Amino acid sequence: MRKFKFLLGGVFALAAQWAAADEGMWTFNQFPAAKVEAAYGFKPDEAWLKQLQLASVRIAGGCSASVVSPTGLVMTNHHCARECIQNLSGLRKKDFNRDGFIARKPSEEPRCPGMEMNQLTAISDVTQAVRDATQNAAPAQFNDLQKAAIANIEKNCATSDEWRCDVVTLFRGGEYNLYKYRRLQDIRLVFAPEDQIAFFGGDPDNFNFPRYDLDVTFLRIYGADGKPWASPNYLPFSKTGVKEGELTFVSGNPGGTSRGMTVAQFQDQRDMRLPNVLMQLSQTRGWLSEYQQRGKEQLRHSNDDLFGIENSLKALRGQHEALADANFWGLLQKNESEFRRKIITTPALFAQYGDVWDSIAALTVKAQQQRKALNALEGNFGSTLMGIARTTWRHAEEKTKPNGERLPEFADARLPELVQGVLSDAPIYKELEIAKLTYGLTKLREDLSPDHPVVKKLLGNSSPQQLATVLIKGTRLHEIKTNAKGEAVGGLRKTLWDADAATLAASTDPLLKFAASYDAEARAARKRSEEEVQGPLKKQQERLAQARFAVYGTGIYPDATFTLRLSYGRVVGWEENGTVVPPFTDFAGAYQRHTGAEPFALPTTWLKARDKVDLKTPFNFVTNNDIIGGNSGSPMVNQKGEVIGLVFDGNIHSLGGEYGFDARVNRTVAVHTQALLEALDKVYPAGHIATELRKAQRP
Repeated sequence: MRKFKFLLGGVFALAAQWAAADEGMWTFNQFPAAKVEAAYGFKPDEAWLKQLQLASVRIAGGCSASVVSPTGLVMTNHHCARECIQNLSGLRKKDFNRDGFIARKPSEEPRCPGMEMNQLTAISDVTQAVRDATQNAAPAQFNDLQKAAIANIEKNCATSDEWRCDVVTLFRGGEYNLYKYRRLQDIRLVFAPEDQIAFFGGDPDNFNFPRYDLDVTFLRIYGADGKPWASPNYLPFSKTGVKEGELTFVSGNPGGTSRGMTVAQFQDQRDMRLPNVLMQLSQTRGWLSEYQQRGKEQLRHSNDDLFGIENSLKALRGQHEALADANFWGLLQKNESEFRRKIITTPALFAQYGDVWDSIAALTVKAQQQRKALNALEGNFGSTLMGIARTTWRHAEEKTKPNGERLPEFADARLPELVQGVLSDAPIYKELEIAKLTYGLTKLREDLSPDHPVVKKLLGNSSPQQLATVLIKGTRLHEIKTNAKGEAVGGLRKTLWDADAATLAASTDPLLKFAASYDAEARAARKRSEEEVQGPLKKQQERLAQARFAVYGTGIYPDATFTLRLSYGRVVGWEENGTVVPPFTDFAGAYQRHTGAEPFALPTTWLKARDKVDLKTPFNFVTNNDIIGGNSGSPMVNQKGEVIGLVFDGNIHSLGGEYGFDARVNRTVAVHTQALLEALDKVYPAGHIATELRKAQRP
């Protein structure tokens, strides 16, 4: 029944053609303020929007966050900071995911290896410049010409390593915006609760409600001077909290949606992409679970990987179930048929766009034919060290090319972030690397067959495990030295990164030689995809976007692109099987849900604090804001621009948000700010953080 209600809601949203109440992840430069005013009597002005934009930051590797004090204190989810927490655990021989972490003074705030945040400072429209570069271009040349134009636009914008500039494709090619970010690279850990309360209920409660999670981590941004980053753009905590029915806004970076796809592309997702990814994730979870049985240390340093896999499995299953439902699928087809009919019955539009759906369908088939080889050859087999080897090898060649001719990830504007990741001093565990590479090589042989030339060249007479063991044990690419700021100053990895192609070719490092041995075949597969699929598809998607604008106008929101968006809604529960689900939970409910057995076991700190806390304190709550993966860590604010919650999840109905939205049952789940303050004050010895947050509040 739960599945049926969820799918039916998605159907209604699709049939409404972008017009559902409170629907949309809107760009800040095209936010429908007048629509909000008409519905709620409040109109966000430019100053309000700008303050929220500058106080919202993006974690470069995924997730959202916000600055919540004038001294650079940042709030995000615990699961968004797990990699930082796990890396610091490895460096300090502790388990901060299990035991939690509290820095009682600035000198105790350790730097998160390799972590970067981005602050969006400006948005500009570069649609015409991008389009001019590809005007009248043949499909095979479209990708190269567009790539060169984008690389140069980004380079002219990013005047130093302090800045990152991205040309963002909106409406799948309908518009192109230039996003300019300030890069913040000295990020330090301030507070993290135990994993038991950050993910209380574990996988059984994931994407469900009621929830009782303190899914929070506080970090701090430091400036180039080594002091906490002073910024006037921060979001104060609300003094009054939030009530049912109240207007809410979520500012974050939704990772991606597919609401603008064609039926042919939806079919590819349903029949090809999602089943294959789900199978691979299930297999990965299996061997990783076995790996964790080797010991406590193996369990600790692989927990972040397993968490991500299990979370992805549940989310993608929900997406697949949506597309596999016959009623939902029928209305997807109806939705497209109505769109096409409007084009067909208008001669001028038919002449321009009548064939675009068939063209995309043909390109989708071609993509399916190339996908297996492309994914196998262009991937890093899941290995961190393999990724370092491959990127290092390619860097030596790419840096000699003109900026516009490089692979996009090596373009001048994007290179600093790549360097940040490759030269990070995050711990690397060779035992885990061998296991990952073994699985990756096994999948390579399975996907391409033992007789494929690349498979024969790479494996020779070795088994995947034998080869992985030799490569990982023999490599020295883990050797890196950094200074107090996390900047690489030595070690073999730094030496090879700075070297030219001739020096790398002479290197005896086995993993680097392995990466080099099939790079030509991998580049060829990538180039073939760009010329035969990606470029032509981009051209057709531009046409589809123009057709949509012609029929429905420009007052619509684009698919999510892991860029800053703003959604609006209100605090509201929903009806489930004839029963109303209230929008709030409280501390009392958390203690009632405690069984003492994982994953429903509260940590000792919480059990000891039971008589201290106010059991009526609101814990988690839901709203009908439109969000998707990547919004984790987003601040939820009221119309005063004050933080009322910390977004960490969606309900089970939200899993189909990839393809449609229904404000009746699709819910965002957040941690209440009163829960955060109550826990900092009474559960943990972290009152100094609560004091910092209260000092930042408005009178």
